[in-house]
Formats: sequence, C-alpha cells, structure tokens
Amino acid sequence: MSEESPLYDIKVQVRTQYISSQSDPDNDHYVFAYHITITNHGAKTAKLLSRRWLITDSDQRQQEVTGDGVVGQQPVIAPGKIYEYSSGCVLETEVGTMEGHYIMKAEDGHEFIAPIPRFVLSTPRTLH
Repeated sequence: MSEESPLYDIKVQVRTQYISSQSDPDNDHYVFAYHITITNHGAKTAKLLSRRWLITDSDQRQQEVTGDGVVGQQPVIAPGKIYEYSSGCVLETEVGTMEGHYIMKAEDGHEFIAPIPRFVLSTPRTLH
C-alpha cells in the first residue's frame, strides 16, 4: 500500500565548503560556499518566492538576509523534481551557522514555508 504524499512537502539539503583561496584569516575574513538542493516531495508544483537567512558567527553576531528568490531566480519545482544552486557567505570568525526558510507558493495559490535546517560553516580542523 503506498502512502499519499502531502500536498506541500519541500525538503532542503545543504553542503558547505570553506574557500581558503578567498579567505584572509589574519583579517578575520572567512569565505564559505554552500550548495543547496531543494526537493519537492509534495503533490503540488511550487514556486520559490523569497528567502530568509539568519547567519550567526561564533561571537554571536547575527545578520539577517531576506530577498526575492535565490541567486536571481524564482524557480518552479514540480513534484518529484529538484532545484540546486550555490551561493556564499563571509564570516568574521572561523565557525558560524546559517538557518532560515523559503516562502513557497503552490500551483493552487497556497503559500507555505519550507524550513532550512541550521547548518554549520567551519574552517577545516576547527570543529572535532
């Protein structure tokens, strides 16, 4: 017996990378890339309208980033399909976290939030 998937079910996965060639640790400048995979596990096609990020460094400084779409696009993701993109972040510390959400709009007009679970940005050998 197959289980019916929910109408609105977006999952977000993240991979991170420290970019040493663009970083300058002597001046508290740490550059990270992150690669996002958004998968539509729901039954409805959904459009990514906007994003909200909360970025926190290890000194507890926070920055909030909001805006339309991602990397200049508002992708439409059909059921069973994925959308991937890469972006970056600069921190003043060797370790930080990012978390947030996307606001999605399903083809039936229903708006919903797709959470982005907290993930860690860390230079190599900083965290054990």
